[in-house]
This record gives sequence, C-alpha cells and structure tokens, in this order.
Amino acid sequence: MPLPNAFDVRTGLRQLISYGSVALPRDTGIGFERWFRGYEEKKKLDAADGAIVSFGKSGRTWVRVLLWRYLAKKNGYASDSISGFDEFRDRRPGVPVLFFTHDNYLKDYLGHDRKADIYGPLPTVLLVRDPRDTAVSQFFQWKHRMVARKKVINDYPLADDTSVHDFISGGQAGLPKIIGFMNDWAEAAPKMKKLLVVRYEDLRADTKTELRRILEFFGQHPSDAELEDAVTFASIDNMRRMEVENARKSGAQRSMKPGNADDPSSYKVRRGKVGGWTDYVTEEQAGALDRAVADTLAPVFGYK
Repeated sequence: MPLPNAFDVRTGLRQLISYGSVALPRDTGIGFERWFRGYEEKKKLDAADGAIVSFGKSGRTWVRVLLWRYLAKKNGYASDSISGFDEFRDRRPGVPVLFFTHDNYLKDYLGHDRKADIYGPLPTVLLVRDPRDTAVSQFFQWKHRMVARKKVINDYPLADDTSVHDFISGGQAGLPKIIGFMNDWAEAAPKMKKLLVVRYEDLRADTKTELRRILEFFGQHPSDAELEDAVTFASIDNMRRMEVENARKSGAQRSMKPGNADDPSSYKVRRGKVGGWTDYVTEEQAGALDRAVADTLAPVFGYK
C-alpha cells in the first residue's frame, strides 16, 4: 500500500486538531486551531521561493492555475490535474516553490503582524480586487462552500439566512474587513523588501501582460507561446470544465470541486465578472457601498 503524501498527512493532522479543539472551551479551541494553521503556514513560507498574498476570493485560484500551467509545461509535468508547486523542485532544481496565503493565520502563530518582518526578502505578490466584488464572491463562498468549523474560527456569520447585502456590508466578513486587510497592506507596502501589486481587474483586461509581470518578478523568462498556453488553459470555460469533471471524482481536491454540481452559485469558478457586485444590490445600497470605499479605502489601489 502506498504511503500517504505530505499533503494528506498535514490535512489529516489539521482535521484531527480541528475535531479535538471543539472539545476545548470555545475561545481556547479557536485560538489553538488558528495557531496551528499559522504554524503550518510558517513552515510553508520558510520553504518557499515566492509568496502570493490575497484576501479570499480575489482571484487566487485563477492565478494559481495560470502559474501552475506555465511551470508544468516548462518542466515537462504532463498533467492537466492542478496540484501543489513543490513537485516542480523535485523534478528540476531551481524551479520556484510558491506559497499561496490569505495572510490570516501567520500572526496567530508569530504573535505579530509586521509584514515586512514576516515575508522578509521573499518576492511577494499582493493580489487585490475591488472590495465590493470580493465581498460578493465571499458571500457565495460562505453560503455554498465554506465548512462550518471554518466559519467559526474565522468569525464569519453563522446564520444561514443572512442576506447578500447584510453579509457584504457587515463587519464580520464583508466590506469593512476586506478594506481593513487592504489598508494594512497599503501601510506595509513601503516597508516591504520585494513586493509586486497585481490588480485582478488588470489581470482580466490583459492577462498575458500581467502574467508576464508576475513570472518575471519570480525570475522566470516566459515566451509568448508559453504565456498564451497558460492563459488558454486557465480560461473560465476550461476551469469550469475541470470543476465539472472533478465533481465526479472521489479523489479530486475539494478546492477545485463545486459545492453542489447542480448549483452554479456553488462553483469555485463562478463568474469572474468585473463590477458584477452591482447585480446583487439596489441602487441605494450600491451608493452606500461606493461611499464606504471612497471614505475608507487607501487610494493607492485605485478603487476610488
């Protein structure tokens, strides 16, 4: 019988700790579980050659697939199944290992949130998205895909009947929290040793150019043909196709499977529409959200 890989061992240990922490007093259990997730992330960070940081639902999966396809083709990894980035180093020394994070557990393990100290000289990409679109995508992630325990440890709403507007305007997981994350990074950016800011909207408008920026930032030298192949592979249609296929596979990664194959809202790859947040709120509500962004979000990201 084959031995379990490192990913399976880490996942199993995390699940064991998650189950065990429920037996502890609520705050103690949550604190311990967040500490352990931070410990896991620090181990990955220490082994990485580059980091990609984003708030949840800012386009991370798309970027991950773009980069994975480029590195897979570049290094003869003949598979359409998306997996981790550490196998590339096993095949060819010098290929970057990339660490993807939402930057929400490291501080629980380290006891501080000094980003310049945490990431040090590591090349770090900060992926940002219009916080209004992010908030709406977070709602569907929370509604259809997020496991109950993760809602608890991340202080997300627990009531299933929370409306779209209440969720995206609320402080627990909506616009204020997302803006707080972005403002923290805006303040930290001048202190970072090597930081590249990438906007989701720019990536949508000219995927090839932005992908080239990211890859060159990580020391790669992509050709036009390699970029075009990665962009085609990571198209919304193809990523949705992979999700549909994964829905029928028992061993497929949960992160690339729909919550419910019959419900389009439960797919990881939902719409990818820039400005789509306006489809879920009234004109009056949209005005209030616009004012919140104008009044509180750091202007450096260009979302005023």
